[in-house]
Amino acid sequence: MDLTFTADELAFRDEVRDFLKENLDPAVAKRVRNHAHLSREDYEAWHATLNAQGWLAPHWPIEYGGTGWDVVRRFIFEDECNKAFAPRTVPFGINMLAPVLIRYGTDAQKQYFLPRILDGTDFWCQGYSEPGAGSDLASLKCAAVRDGDHYVVNGQKTWTTLGHYANRIFCLVRTSSEGKPQTGISFLLIDMESEGVDVRPLITLDGRHEVNEIFLTDVRVPVDNLVGEENRGWDCAKYLLTYERTNSANVGASYAALGRLKALAANRIKNGKPLAEDQLFAARMARVEIELANMSTTNLRVIASVAGGGAPGAESSILKILGTEVLQEITNLARIAMGPEARILHDEKAPGADALTDAERAALTYFNYRKLTIFAGSNEIQKNIIAKRMLAL
Repeated sequence: MDLTFTADELAFRDEVRDFLKENLDPAVAKRVRNHAHLSREDYEAWHATLNAQGWLAPHWPIEYGGTGWDVVRRFIFEDECNKAFAPRTVPFGINMLAPVLIRYGTDAQKQYFLPRILDGTDFWCQGYSEPGAGSDLASLKCAAVRDGDHYVVNGQKTWTTLGHYANRIFCLVRTSSEGKPQTGISFLLIDMESEGVDVRPLITLDGRHEVNEIFLTDVRVPVDNLVGEENRGWDCAKYLLTYERTNSANVGASYAALGRLKALAANRIKNGKPLAEDQLFAARMARVEIELANMSTTNLRVIASVAGGGAPGAESSILKILGTEVLQEITNLARIAMGPEARILHDEKAPGADALTDAERAALTYFNYRKLTIFAGSNEIQKNIIAKRMLAL
């Protein structure tokens, strides 16, 4: 694959840079750069800015509001946004639910929900994991029982990222206990403001409120909010997860983090010389940079195949493994570079506050990113998928 940019692609890169310079709030960019807390308003404002430009959903078909960009332009856009420290686009509606609706949704569901995802009317979160049903997702127990024109939902979801910001959640629920566990699962769209929905915070190792547990007690959901066929939600779930795992590659974020690591290593002195000149540390940085370059090419190939009308396959599992391990190693090296100063924060120092030192930010990021190899299906599960689909004789 030729990664040399053409004159038109370089012109597009300049257009993206000008857009970011004119539209990205420097205060928000500073918070992103410092791994500080972003509010719902921060995410919604950036969402609205991208939507006004027509750049919010690069991977959607044009007829639903996509950009029509090829794989290189999508790479350039992501890369420049990360370099400028733009907030990430919250993925649950744009990158996860929307492809499922486009593939499995009814015309009425597409006409109603896709515009609301684009204009920010709905802030979505994901209801997959449960206590005892994480990587073994098919063992989920949250139940939906048909009652006329509604399902009545009872159960619990956990590790629900940004669930305290969301007004809607897409959920996997059990509608049948017969046959294989996968065959009794359905995909439901639930209004978070419905009676019986209770969102409770979970505080993570870095001291932040990012994830939640959600309790659903006799929540009534219209049957019209069923996506795909009843008891066939596993097809939707697998399709969505391939997109989530591809997004987990985090190529742009890793390049941005690697740039910060190199600057840090050049300025940290160890035994009278910059840490970047330490042979062991330099070798580890070189190795992670090589792995990132290899992963970047693989990511482009997968995106190109999807742009041609396909869906991410087992290659998404490769990207999930490589992407999460690379970003974890970069944050680990940053923590090592800071030495004993990179420690767990004291309770009296609020995570994300402007008073944090660079070392404390390195520690905060390191601990937060321990989750990367677990969510969207643990990396051990991804290796099983690769073995079954790509290595089986």
